[in-house]
Amino acid sequence: MSDFEHRSVEKEARRSTPGRPWTPQEEPRQDALRRYLAAVAAAASARSAEEPESGGERSETLATAAPEPSAGEPATLRVRDVMQVPAASVHGDLPFLDVAHTLAREQVSAVPVVDADDHVIGVVSESDLLAKAAVMAEPHRHGPVGRLRQHRLYDKSHGDTAATLMTFPPVTVHPAERVADAAWTAAHSRLKRLPVTDHRGRLVGVVSRRELLRALIRDDAEIRAEVESLVGQHLLDPSAVEVGVESGVVTMAGRLDKALGPELLASVRDIDDVVDVIDETEAD
Repeated sequence: MSDFEHRSVEKEARRSTPGRPWTPQEEPRQDALRRYLAAVAAAASARSAEEPESGGERSETLATAAPEPSAGEPATLRVRDVMQVPAASVHGDLPFLDVAHTLAREQVSAVPVVDADDHVIGVVSESDLLAKAAVMAEPHRHGPVGRLRQHRLYDKSHGDTAATLMTFPPVTVHPAERVADAAWTAAHSRLKRLPVTDHRGRLVGVVSRRELLRALIRDDAEIRAEVESLVGQHLLDPSAVEVGVESGVVTMAGRLDKALGPELLASVRDIDDVVDVIDETEAD
């Protein structure tokens, strides 16, 4: 794991449990954070390598679909595979109280704001509504506003509709974008939910950080099922090898043909989310 990943995990650990080390019960979550951050860091590294030397910023909404994998290549998980459809949204002229009711009814922290043609023009969140509620409770704020960001939030909170309260421009992702790239976008923008738009900027779905996390990190049962399937493809008698998985670490025990063993173990190491492979097999 890179220094960046270690620092990120330690920072998350301190934020979640300040002044206290991870307990044995919390270690699986720590490992999940490492694996998640590794995927996001890999996506960030790949993105940096692909960016032009001029340093131009990436467009928030992809204009074209990502290429599909060619025959023989493993399928890459895309946003379209994990996004929620249909996505709740509100129109720009919706009053403040109706926006609040929508968030409560949908049980979400934010919703996209769309125009008459369903183009995403912004996002309105609980924090936007809280600022509005604070102004309603205390119309005349006492004392100067300290920072520009607070000043803008205070000015915006005087609005009465979704369009005047929303945050814009919106940060969006494309259905064909890789899940790892979308996770990086969510982390970099500090957003819990991302609108998913087509190449014309029209809303087609929404994806949350939780869905991205689940997509990037499979549980041990899913990893074990894939390992056992791989073993079944290599061996005439799959029961000759016992497979165990704990926190992404695969343990293989039993008897393997000495010519086949290295190839099978290498294939298991290449499985997504496999952290390590412990070889306890004996050669036939």
